[in-house]
Amino acid sequence: MPIDLTQNDDGYDWLEAELADTLDEEFELEISEPALSLEIRKIYRKAHPPSLERRDYFRKLLSLQSELIKLQDWVQHSGEKVVVIFEGRDSAGKGGVIKRITQRLNPRVCRVVALPAPSEREKSQWYFQRYVPHLPAAGEIVLFDRSWYNRSGVERVMGFANGDQVEQFFNDVPEFERMLVRSGIRLIKYWFSITDEEQQMRFLMRIHDPLKQWKLSPMDLQSRVRWEQYTKAKEETLARTNIPEAPWFIVEGNDKKRARLNCIDHLLSQIPYEPVPHEEITLPERVYNQQYERAVLPPELYVPRKY
Repeated sequence: MPIDLTQNDDGYDWLEAELADTLDEEFELEISEPALSLEIRKIYRKAHPPSLERRDYFRKLLSLQSELIKLQDWVQHSGEKVVVIFEGRDSAGKGGVIKRITQRLNPRVCRVVALPAPSEREKSQWYFQRYVPHLPAAGEIVLFDRSWYNRSGVERVMGFANGDQVEQFFNDVPEFERMLVRSGIRLIKYWFSITDEEQQMRFLMRIHDPLKQWKLSPMDLQSRVRWEQYTKAKEETLARTNIPEAPWFIVEGNDKKRARLNCIDHLLSQIPYEPVPHEEITLPERVYNQQYERAVLPPELYVPRKY
């Protein structure tokens, strides 16, 4: 017989366990690799004042994620099209906030776009062409983990785009974004900002953390060498592409937890989502067939119970 979770204490224990699993999932994203150098940990703690208490952070995060689910439902119900751009220096925290936004959302509604370096064919195309296929249809949210602003950032600083190409980009991007907004897309742009010292600290942690070394590329290491060039590129980008139709919002990222909460809270405030009516969900009764006997499957089909 089915279990009635509303009528016995075991049901509440089960729900409590499910909530604990939810917290464990978030905790798993937060833990530091034990192999991390003790010296680096010492330096990191000295450089960072105490952040939010873990319990307080989780409580606020789960509350914001429940609002994101309401936003998702409204976007799907209303046929809205939402684009959110995340830009900033390497290790500024873009990936962390994107993970927390998408963690409990439907990937068919909210998806992440993180394009690799352009191919030779793509280099010969109109610059914005490779981004256009990833724009949302009705009822979709698209998060760009870096975007067309690669041209005024990494491509410019690393010499992959010449001065004429960068200038053409600055002339084109305001009108391109106005076109997106006129087409019905809600375009929201975030720039994650961290200090020179903070980026150095995060790079050192990645070097010493086996679980995060994959995040370091030769390009990332060059960004340390060219800190001032990236700063100048950032300043000109914000000055020339901060348009009323699609303004920039700067997220102070030195405190990761606060940056995530602040960004998600701000994102929710930018979209006038409303509660969507839902039909009450009831679990249908299972159909039992007295003549059916469940087949015994060969043991070799099962994954070994190592844990």
